[in-house]
Amino acid sequence: MASDDIALLAEALSKTHVGYGELSYKGQGLKLDNTESVKELVREIEEYQGLRALRLEGNTVGVEAAQAIAKALECKDQLQSCHWSDMFTGRLRSEIPTALRSLGSALMTAGARLRELDLSDNAFGPDGVKGIETLLKSSACHSLQELRLNNCGMGIGGGKILAAALTECHEQSSALGAPLKLKVFIAGRNRLENEGATALALAFQLMGSLEEVHMPQNGINHAGVTALATAMQHNPHLRILNLNDNTFTKRGALAMAQALRHLRTVQVINFGDCLVRSEGAIALAAVLREGLPTLKELNLSFGEITEAAALVLAQAVQDKPHMEKLDLNGNCLGEEGCEALKETMDNMDRADILASLSDDEGEPDEEEEDEEEEEEDEENGKEMKENGVKDKRDSPVKPEPTCHPEILSFLSSPTAETLLKLGGNRTGLIQQHVDVSDSDKVADAFLRISSLYSDDHEVKKAVLETIDNLLKKAFSGSSLQTYSFLSTLLVMLGLLKGEGKVKKVQVLPGHLLVLEHAVQQDYFPQDHASLLDTFVARHGKALKSCSHARDSLKSTLERRISPEC
Repeated sequence: MASDDIALLAEALSKTHVGYGELSYKGQGLKLDNTESVKELVREIEEYQGLRALRLEGNTVGVEAAQAIAKALECKDQLQSCHWSDMFTGRLRSEIPTALRSLGSALMTAGARLRELDLSDNAFGPDGVKGIETLLKSSACHSLQELRLNNCGMGIGGGKILAAALTECHEQSSALGAPLKLKVFIAGRNRLENEGATALALAFQLMGSLEEVHMPQNGINHAGVTALATAMQHNPHLRILNLNDNTFTKRGALAMAQALRHLRTVQVINFGDCLVRSEGAIALAAVLREGLPTLKELNLSFGEITEAAALVLAQAVQDKPHMEKLDLNGNCLGEEGCEALKETMDNMDRADILASLSDDEGEPDEEEEDEEEEEEDEENGKEMKENGVKDKRDSPVKPEPTCHPEILSFLSSPTAETLLKLGGNRTGLIQQHVDVSDSDKVADAFLRISSLYSDDHEVKKAVLETIDNLLKKAFSGSSLQTYSFLSTLLVMLGLLKGEGKVKKVQVLPGHLLVLEHAVQQDYFPQDHASLLDTFVARHGKALKSCSHARDSLKSTLERRISPEC
């Protein structure tokens, strides 16, 4: 070892923090290539009694040096924390697994019981995960509480290896009566994609102990997000969920909203740059209304959320006493929308929690929206074909086993005559056929039935009675379910840009007049009326073909949400 290198190591050792069981060489920039280069470092480790934490981050360790350090660790049975991030800068990728195996083997030989393992920023790829696979499966990790693998380039293959190792660790530790209870998992910027995320989701679901999950920038779309959402439901103590810069779209956002309904301890949600969009934002607003009692931060920035949906979100955080930050920057509010959002927050005396809106993208152009819808249709169609799924729009509605033929006939081609012919039991028969847990079906049935509204007393009565009974049942579910119904209805009425198979209909006066009737009923909650009012007030031009009915609906909504007016 060159004399200048020895001098550098001596200087680094003089700065080493020794105390409280921790030995730290953090950020010393040491180039440790061989046994000679770590001679003094090894001596420090060997002489340290009761070593509990070893910090090697910010140095670069070669295979021979790692083997020498490992030898010193073989008798350190009290070691609990390994802070080994950014430890292989400039090393060949093929060297890293060997170095990791040596260090891991030493921990197993020592009989250590790890609580923290940090290997972030090492860019070791799938082979690097293989280098720690045996360690993760061993009893040394039965006690692991924090696993940090940020920016390691694991890829799909590495994600699957990691998931299998965690699963085996949990199974073996459970067999011994002390199951693995991982609390913190960090694996951002790893190109896990759907397959890697789905494999890890199964491991998360099995453990059920997670409190923090950070998986930003992993190329995960709705399929992987849905798998993670299912897993999160099985982790009741979750406090922080960071999936920034993945791609939710409507399906992923709805799945995640469904999961969040079951979680009572979540404090921080970061879904920024995740294409949550307006339908997803509305779903999350529903969850805010009925759950998430301890939420402090919500990041939905850069999600293509429009003004009305942002206002619905803002209204939903009004009664969140612990809320400290709402980030809606970089969305599509427009200048007036930004001002309306600021005014809404100010009126609720919550202006202090709203983050900057300086990067707002402006209101979406209608032509751009139409082009995006066409592209999404093509993409959805392609995806369904690849997965062997038929598009529901191309297939005739199949009757359910208990469906009466006359109900099927009526809903396929509704007329006032056929509605009346169904007789006094029409509401019960229609309820049997329409699955109220499916927002698309409820919205479709609502529009089909309400299209028959007329001044004829008998027809009007039949329509309103049928709608009342249908919506009473639909609104007996969760807020997420009913907000999803309203979201779908808004898409079909042209008041909200939607995704997937739901399409706009030709709006008829009956649609709006029956909706006006519904919002006045006891089963229709005030916050739902407020949601409708927000969209009708801002996108009323979409209903210009029924301007009289639209204006009447607007007036009724305003009275409903502000009785004193």
